[in-house]
Amino acid sequence: MSDASLAQRALRCLDLTDLTDTCTDQAIDALCARAQDPHGPVAAVCIWPQFVGRAREALRGSPVRIATVVNFPAGGEDVDRVTDDVREALSDGANEIDLVLPYEALRRGDRAIASEMVEVVREVVDQGRTLKVILETGMLMEPALIEEASRLAIEAGADFIKTSTGKTPVSATPEAAEIMLNVIKASGRPVGLKPSGGIRTVADAGIYLGLADRIMGPDWATPKTFRIGASSVFEALIAAIEGRAGSTAVGAY
Repeated sequence: MSDASLAQRALRCLDLTDLTDTCTDQAIDALCARAQDPHGPVAAVCIWPQFVGRAREALRGSPVRIATVVNFPAGGEDVDRVTDDVREALSDGANEIDLVLPYEALRRGDRAIASEMVEVVREVVDQGRTLKVILETGMLMEPALIEEASRLAIEAGADFIKTSTGKTPVSATPEAAEIMLNVIKASGRPVGLKPSGGIRTVADAGIYLGLADRIMGPDWATPKTFRIGASSVFEALIAAIEGRAGSTAVGAY
């Protein structure tokens, strides 16, 4: 697959993200404009909850979906607070909720609180809207814990499982993504994967799309089943589509 074809495929699966602490209304306007690039559109924008209403106006009439984050980035354990936040975000116009799993609870062996969080949020996120559960694989670290978190999230009703918040020293890794894909495949459920954090080049995107093709089949990874959570990769994808980039994907796809 050529760089341009790979970049086009990745762009369609992109959750174009701005979760910086310095995000502004003007930054959201610019993000939403990029999301509707003529080479796209991207699958979604992923933004802080306080900007959902503004993004809804900027994206009116567009197929680009609006994702926002809850229980982010710490993965706390206050289920009531999180569900209140989810209801508010949905009321403001969010189509997708990216929920951080209480991963510290899972690390200490408390599956119940982690499972309850996902189950309760699942009940609120209905009517065709999407629930992505962020496992924070860089903090779980151990393959067995990543596998357990993946199974737990899927069993509790996740539409997608997502690697990372992008706020920890280790974000997405191919090793974690492979574990997650194998759990998705074994589950037999229509669950998607979202690698997120540290994906900056066409080659990076190609690694994760290649994993999905190998494990799930070449037709599986579409915007309905596969997302890339990134901010900095957008320009690299556009450059590759327009033929302004070198052959960065060779050997990675």
